[in-house]
Amino acid sequence: MNQSNTVSSTSSQTEISSAEYFSQRQLKQGTVGWVLLIGLGVAYVISGDFAGWNFGIAQGGWGGMFIATVLVAIMYLCLCVSMSEMSTMMPTAGGGYSFARAAFGPLGGYLTGTAILIEYAIAPAAIAVFIGGYCESLFGLNGWMVYLFCYLVFMGIHLKGAGEALKIIFAITLIAVIALVVFIAAMAPHFNLQNLFDIPVGNAFGASAFLPHGYIGIWAAVPFAIWFFLAVEGVPLAAEETKDPAKSLPRGLMGAMFILTAFALLILILGVGAAGASNIQNSGAPLVDALIKVYGTEIWVATFVNFVGLAGLIASFFSIIYAYSRQIFALSRAGYLPRSLSLTNKNKAPYLAIIIPGIIGFLLSLTKEGDSLILIAVFGATISYVLILLSHIKLRLSKPDMPRPYKTPGGIITSSLALIMAIAAVVAGFVVNPKIWFIAALIYACFIAYFLLYSRYHLVKGTPEEEFANIKAAEKTL
Repeated sequence: MNQSNTVSSTSSQTEISSAEYFSQRQLKQGTVGWVLLIGLGVAYVISGDFAGWNFGIAQGGWGGMFIATVLVAIMYLCLCVSMSEMSTMMPTAGGGYSFARAAFGPLGGYLTGTAILIEYAIAPAAIAVFIGGYCESLFGLNGWMVYLFCYLVFMGIHLKGAGEALKIIFAITLIAVIALVVFIAAMAPHFNLQNLFDIPVGNAFGASAFLPHGYIGIWAAVPFAIWFFLAVEGVPLAAEETKDPAKSLPRGLMGAMFILTAFALLILILGVGAAGASNIQNSGAPLVDALIKVYGTEIWVATFVNFVGLAGLIASFFSIIYAYSRQIFALSRAGYLPRSLSLTNKNKAPYLAIIIPGIIGFLLSLTKEGDSLILIAVFGATISYVLILLSHIKLRLSKPDMPRPYKTPGGIITSSLALIMAIAAVVAGFVVNPKIWFIAALIYACFIAYFLLYSRYHLVKGTPEEEFANIKAAEKTL
């Protein structure tokens, strides 16, 4: 680390003691092992198994959703192995932002980091809406009180520190996994192939019983297939708090990905095959409604999955608060966002980075538009995937000799395949709802304007991301 830390401005140069600046912006190191990382990766995503994915059936029928899910799973697998390589090269809390910063400089890092931030800041609001749906089914209670309770309680736990928060996340996630196993076991005996194709065939090009909304339905289902995996790429955000990042980060990413893929396919095939595609395509609590359709309202399994499904939603809600706080922490520490957002409390938790997005997310949850919030989150996610995968390709070409404790199988062929699919996924959001897509694009444009007009003149020197970039520049001159 540099002996001095510089914040550059067009009007002045302010020298800040590196020790003073970074001592107020430190995370608790060595608190997370690879098992907790797998739990974190699954926790980020597991709410997508309980609600939200079924809207893809409404868009593309079961066949369209199935094809979209397989393609999206391949994209995420390629993305995760590419990120595994880069995360072991640059184990910092910035995740994808750090990789793009090293590959494309400050603007590339900012574009990636803010796209990720849109994803992580919006996703909890969507999940809060789904939590409300499950609470209404269980207790007859929904609305702003439920959303506010979720944000206050779980932000409070995160303020206690990463180690405590991640252990609680792991425990809640394990309970949710048990619920999914119970659901799959309950559905399997009642599987009927015809139930997958009970949506009436429309008039779109290529429409059939398998694709009732035609070929375009596959594309329209992609954003909701992404909901099965959205945010698993957030595992590297725990890099600065991880024991042995070179081994733990690839294990965490790939372990979580394999578990999530297995659950997505089993739920999509067995759950829909037992309950019927038409019965759950627009459900706010598809697993519970599927069980009620098969067993009736009195069966204990439906009540169990409803209660524990709520735990699954909470696990993702809880863990994505961790993700957005670490993303904001890294961007703020580097000066891309106001530097006060990276201040940490006595527990080494970035308190303002936890609280402020929580307030914004709570206000967004009041819209109760869970499907629209999903589309905004997916917009940010897919933009970030394009930039992260471009970063992998760029670093492979420009820095082939940079130490890589883990190497992506297939190299740039793997990341190029994922890149093509990620670009298609960006466009898919527009196909589903152009209005929401443009709203998301407008939010992103505001972030870009902030960088161009202000933050690029106030970037902080001496951050881990800049150190990697400096090493790269120095090696170029040798």
